[in-house]
Amino acid sequence: MSAQINKRKDNKKILVVEDEPDMAMVITHFLQYAGYEVLTAANGEEGLEKTTSGKPDLILSDTQIPVMNGWEMLEELRKQPGARNVPVIMVTGRYEKYDIAAACRYNITDYIAKPFDPSVLLEKISDIFASNHRRRTVTMPD
Repeated sequence: MSAQINKRKDNKKILVVEDEPDMAMVITHFLQYAGYEVLTAANGEEGLEKTTSGKPDLILSDTQIPVMNGWEMLEELRKQPGARNVPVIMVTGRYEKYDIAAACRYNITDYIAKPFDPSVLLEKISDIFASNHRRRTVTMPD
């Protein structure tokens, strides 16, 4: 984690939906250090609730989360007018063809596979906030 981090001043809010406490903590601390406000949810149902109540500017979600998986959560989010256009980055240890196809089907903004370089995640987030276009890329582990 030797990347230089530029701290933000616009207080963008990011929801992290991750059921692994250590991973959620690492992502949260990294985002907070970069200047983002962070909300967390440990499952898909909680992710839906936090999206409604917290109105995040971006959602980072694992695909394999309890109660309601990431794809099911995303399907429900896309039905809600207030959450329909929230950018979503799927952050997951799974990067099979099915997952990449689902990413396209649910119109996610980006997809990054674990393990990942945190500076790459920050760059993707920064790019999303800096532009109005929705791009889809896949970052695979080395």
